[in-house]
Amino acid sequence: MHDDLITRAKAWLEEDPDPETRAELAKLIDAADVTELAPRFSGTLQFGTAGLRGELGAGPMRMNRTVVIRAAAGLAAYLKTQGHTDGLVVIGYDARHKSEDFARDTAAVMTGAGLRAAVLPRPLPTPVLAYAIRHLGAAAGVEVTASHNPPRDNGYKVYLGDGSQIVPPADADIAAEIDAVRSLNDVPRPDSGWETLDDSVLDAYLARTDEVLAAGSPRTARTVYTAMHGVGKDVLLAAFERAGFPAPALVAEQADPDPDFPTVAFPNPEEPGAMDLAFAKARETDPDLVIANDPDADRCAVAVKENDEWRMLRGDEVGSLLAAHLVDRGARGTFAESIVSSSLLGRIAEKAGLPYEETLTGFKWIARVDGLRYGYEEALGYCVDPEGVRDKDGITAALLITELASALKEEGRTLLDLLDDLAVEHGLHATDQLSVRVEDLSVIADAMRRLREQPPTELAGLAITRAEDLTRGTETLPPTDGLRYTLEGARVIVRPSGTEPKLKCYLEVVVPVATHAGLPAARAEAADLLATIKRDLSTAAGI
Repeated sequence: MHDDLITRAKAWLEEDPDPETRAELAKLIDAADVTELAPRFSGTLQFGTAGLRGELGAGPMRMNRTVVIRAAAGLAAYLKTQGHTDGLVVIGYDARHKSEDFARDTAAVMTGAGLRAAVLPRPLPTPVLAYAIRHLGAAAGVEVTASHNPPRDNGYKVYLGDGSQIVPPADADIAAEIDAVRSLNDVPRPDSGWETLDDSVLDAYLARTDEVLAAGSPRTARTVYTAMHGVGKDVLLAAFERAGFPAPALVAEQADPDPDFPTVAFPNPEEPGAMDLAFAKARETDPDLVIANDPDADRCAVAVKENDEWRMLRGDEVGSLLAAHLVDRGARGTFAESIVSSSLLGRIAEKAGLPYEETLTGFKWIARVDGLRYGYEEALGYCVDPEGVRDKDGITAALLITELASALKEEGRTLLDLLDDLAVEHGLHATDQLSVRVEDLSVIADAMRRLREQPPTELAGLAITRAEDLTRGTETLPPTDGLRYTLEGARVIVRPSGTEPKLKCYLEVVVPVATHAGLPAARAEAADLLATIKRDLSTAAGI
């Protein structure tokens, strides 16, 4: 085992084009460090519907230039089987370690395969890449990003020509082509021949952002903004300036790209502590709302002042607010969300006489809904301009929520007042999440197996009226690894995360409330129910 491991590591070293990972691997081989080598060579980083994502480092289970070159070669081969013999592939990248290298390698591989490649001019938000695919009529797009993962990670996200992320069977077909790449020496990688785009694509994207706002709408809301050490700042500031909003007050410590993310453990606005600096800035400047993007700026977080304290709105709250705003503006078309998001969107759409659809988790599914006008997911992702960006877009979502806050401000109201109105109109929809990060992935498999073998019959004293194993699919959904429980006035979904080592449980309770005066009691009841469901579910899953 030991000799075999060293042999495989040496074979990898022979091919590795990156001096940094070569040095790292050579050191481990010289020290015969099996503890460190074994996990790196325990398999191959699998290409799936989220593309690739993993820790940076040498070896097939890490993100590195060798893995990326193979992925690019597999993608190029797949595109050619689809008839795109000289199609254009647009490549974007964020400011993480190695992102620019991975983007350049991808451009070289595409060029070597006879395809045309164009690289965005510098690190830019993921939605700019998603926009560029459709704008330039590309056959595919690649974004090098690990989104809101820890600093040590990077990733590789693939879009097809419709501008949305890949779904089955494309992922398996690309994976098969990647597996067919025998040696890196078989992959031509010229030193030039691709195009580096100028700012015209970004300018076209920014011009398009104007279309998400209503002509002549109020633009008075004041904001604090954090880019979370990512690539959102310049594009968001430009979009806000074009729209005529007051310039956001920046969280200086997090404003510029920094691949080490020094002020946050996880650069995700949902993680505890990530918004602390933004809240400190808000206490200093007293804005109407706080806006945060994740590092690749495809997500948008919003915080508001409640009883003199700043609090993050849940993704479901922002999702419902944006929906109500679009309905108020007379939007037509289908409203869509993933199954783990709040059922309030369905109520809002129904009341407005609009079509509504539920999809599997992920914007790759939401973006494919026929006639989509608006789509959102509870994990802070909102698609407010599907004709421009068929993916979540943290820049246009920030513009739209700031327009809504401005319109309410003119009436002497806030986002919280509108949330209260929605609760009285449709019932108080309260959501929560039980999210367990694991070191050992078998913990997740064990919990799922336990729930399948011994499913709970009730949670928080509420009988489970319907239990669905989503691996079998439903009338409206393709199969996925997940469980859905319908209770009297509540809903629970349990699934392994597609991008992180986490088991995620999504909880929702709906408490009827007749008047605004009844809201405090309804909120207390909802909080109590959610806490009890969480406790009972933990016990049932053995976590």
